[in-house]
Amino acid sequence: MSDQDTEPSTTEDNRSFLCVVDESEEMANALRFACRRANRTGRRVSLLYVMQPAEFQHWMAIGERMREEAREEAEELLQVVSSVVQKRTGKMPTCYIREGKIREEVVDLINEETDIALLVLGAATGTDGPGPLITYLVEKMAGRLRVPVTIVPGSLSEEEIDAIT
Repeated sequence: MSDQDTEPSTTEDNRSFLCVVDESEEMANALRFACRRANRTGRRVSLLYVMQPAEFQHWMAIGERMREEAREEAEELLQVVSSVVQKRTGKMPTCYIREGKIREEVVDLINEETDIALLVLGAATGTDGPGPLITYLVEKMAGRLRVPVTIVPGSLSEEEIDAIT
């Protein structure tokens, strides 16, 4: 293990750890992991919230209002999560809001933003598997992403996350 892996960097490193923001329980573990690793390595945290496209397109005004409401909800959630990142790392995260299919938006953002160095995801603990995004990335994108993916088990306690970061 190199010194960079164990001690905080003294120079500013613009590379970041990307966390996908949603309202799942496992997102909290991914966020804690990303913040702790960012502190240890002198990096930043980036946050991505993906809005689902409005399906109601019969009346344009209604569809636009639904999109506006979804954007407001996304911004509110990102404000809350950003304040957590700020408290844990001392740095404001970079925030992204996208509209579309989550798996496509995650891959597109990683390809577009070269400062993203790692994708951190939380795995669900239910019987349905780790979650659709993780399943997609492992089955369809393994070996094709330009960054490593860290999957944080949703069953880990805060103390366990702290011990491994």
